Amino acid sequence: MKRRELLKDLSMIPLAGGVLSAAASTSAAFAESSKPKWFQKASAAVSAPGPLKPGPQIYQSIGVEPIINCRGTFTIIGASIELPEVRQAMEYACQYNVQIDELAFGVGQRLSEIVGSEWGMVSSGCAAGMNEVTAGIIAGGNPEKLIRIPNLEGFEKTEVIIPRSSRNVYDHAIRNVGVKIITVETIEELKKAITPRTAMIYMMPGDEPWTVKAVADIAKPAGVPLLVDAAAERLTIPNIHLQAGASVVAYSGGKVIRGPQCAGLMLGSKDVLMSAWQASAPHHGPCRNNKVGREEMIGMLAAVEAWATRDHKAEMRTWVSWLENISKKLSGIPSAKLEIKEPAEGALDNATPTLTITWDPTKLNITGQEVADELQTTKPRVAVGTGFRRGQAAQSGPPTTSITVAAYMMGPGNDKIVAERIYEILTRKRSAPKAEATMKAPAAEIAGRWDVSIEFYTSASKHTFIIEKQDGNYLYGTHKGEFATRELFGNIDGDEVRFQSRYSVPGDNLTMTFYGKLSGDTITGEIDMVEYVNAKFTAKRATFPNNRQRINIPAGRPLST
Repeated sequence: MKRRELLKDLSMIPLAGGVLSAAASTSAAFAESSKPKWFQKASAAVSAPGPLKPGPQIYQSIGVEPIINCRGTFTIIGASIELPEVRQAMEYACQYNVQIDELAFGVGQRLSEIVGSEWGMVSSGCAAGMNEVTAGIIAGGNPEKLIRIPNLEGFEKTEVIIPRSSRNVYDHAIRNVGVKIITVETIEELKKAITPRTAMIYMMPGDEPWTVKAVADIAKPAGVPLLVDAAAERLTIPNIHLQAGASVVAYSGGKVIRGPQCAGLMLGSKDVLMSAWQASAPHHGPCRNNKVGREEMIGMLAAVEAWATRDHKAEMRTWVSWLENISKKLSGIPSAKLEIKEPAEGALDNATPTLTITWDPTKLNITGQEVADELQTTKPRVAVGTGFRRGQAAQSGPPTTSITVAAYMMGPGNDKIVAERIYEILTRKRSAPKAEATMKAPAAEIAGRWDVSIEFYTSASKHTFIIEKQDGNYLYGTHKGEFATRELFGNIDGDEVRFQSRYSVPGDNLTMTFYGKLSGDTITGEIDMVEYVNAKFTAKRATFPNNRQRINIPAGRPLST
C-alpha cells in the first residue's frame, strides 16, 4: 500500500497499524475499554527518564524503548535507518562551517550529475520541499512577491490544480502558501481548469488516465509546471517521472533512499528549484521555518551517491532471506499459512518483500491485532501490519486473521528476534476467549440535543450532539462541529457513553471518539483524536423554554415594518 494513499482516507493508530474507522461496526468500534488502548500503551512505553547516555541504549536511557520496524517507512516510527555512508558523511559535515548557498549549489550540481536531472535540491523533508517549490513558483523568483506570501493579493498566478485522486494530507504543504486549490475529477476537467491564474499542477503518480505523461502532455503546452509527489518511491536513474514530463519530482529522504529522516530530495528544472531554494532557509522568506542543515544536505547527497551504486537485487535477496528464516521458524503452527510476496518487477512505491502469516483465530485463540498489540508493547518491541477477513467477499467461510512482516526496514539479526517473538505468541497455550459481555441496561434515555464544550490544549470549542435515535444500547445521530456536521453513532453501557464521528474533507480526515460518564443531564469525559492525541469534553442536555404559545398565521400583508 502506498504511504500517501494509506493516509488519504484513514486515521492511523501508531505501530500496529490498527485503524479506527467510522465505517466500522458500532460494537467493534467501542468494544475496547473507555480509555483507548493505544494511548494507554504509548504512555506505558515511556518510563521515568534519566540522564541521556549516548550509546546503544540511548533511547532506553531516557525511558523510551526502540522498535524493530517490520511495518514500513512511517514517520511516526522513525521511517528508515540511515545508511552507514550517510551517518559518516553527516558526522564529518557537522564539524565544519560552510556558506549554505555555496553548499546548495554544489549539492545541486552533483545531484544533477548522478541522477541526470537538470538540477537537484535538498529540503528539510518531502513536504517541506513541496512547500518551497510551490512558493518559488508563485513568486517566480521575485523577492518582492516572495516576502508577501501567503498574502497573494496582486499576484497573477494563485491557483494550483490537483486531481481528486491525488488529494491527500500532505497537500497542506501546498495550501500553506495561500493558493486556491482547484480539484478536478477528469482529464477533460483538467484541460478546462487551466487558466492564466494557474501556477502549478500537483499530483501523485497514478494509473490511467492519471499518469504523469498524460498530465504533462497537457501542462507543458500550457506552460504550467508539474510537481510530482513520489515521496516513498524508489529513486529511478534516469528518472522515470522527469522523462515523462514532470517539472519537479519530490522524494522523502528518510524512506527507501535511507538518507536523513529530516531531508527531502527535489529533482528537475533548475529554474524552478532555484526559485524554491530562494524561498527557503537560510533566506528570510515564507519557508524560513523549513530549515535544512548542512549535515542533512551532505547526508542526502551521500544517500543518493550510495543509491546509484548499491546492488539492489542483492539487497532484495537479503530481505527475502530474512523472511524465509522467519517463515521456517513458524512453519508447523496449527492453521497458520505463510506467504512471502516479492514486489512486482519495476514496482516503485514502498517496494519491499512481505511475509503474511494467516491463521484461524478460533484455533489459536488470538487475533492478528492482539498479536500486533503484544509485539508492539512488550520487549523487544516489534511493529507489524495486521489484517482480518472472513472468507471471500459475499461468501461465508472460516474466519481468518493475519499479521504482515515487511522486510526492507529490518536490520541484520532482526529476523531471529522477530521469528522468536511471533513463534512464542502464536504457540502459547491460551483458553478460548470469553464471550463478549453484554452491555448493561442504559442508565437513561439520552435522545435529544446535547450542548458540548470541548477543551483542547490551548483553546475551547462549542459543538452539538443531536441523538436522533436510541435503540436500546445503541445511539445514532449527528455531530455538529465548528465547520461541519457529520454522522454520529455510539452506545451507552450503563452510565458509560461512547460516540464516534468522522469529519472528511479532500485530503484530510478527522476521527473523534468521545467516551465519558453520564450523570443526570451531563456527560463528562475525554476525546481520542487518533494522531491528534486527546482532549476533554462536557456535554449538557439542552433545555428549551417552557412557555407554550399558539402560532397564528397573519391575516394579511403587514401594514407597518
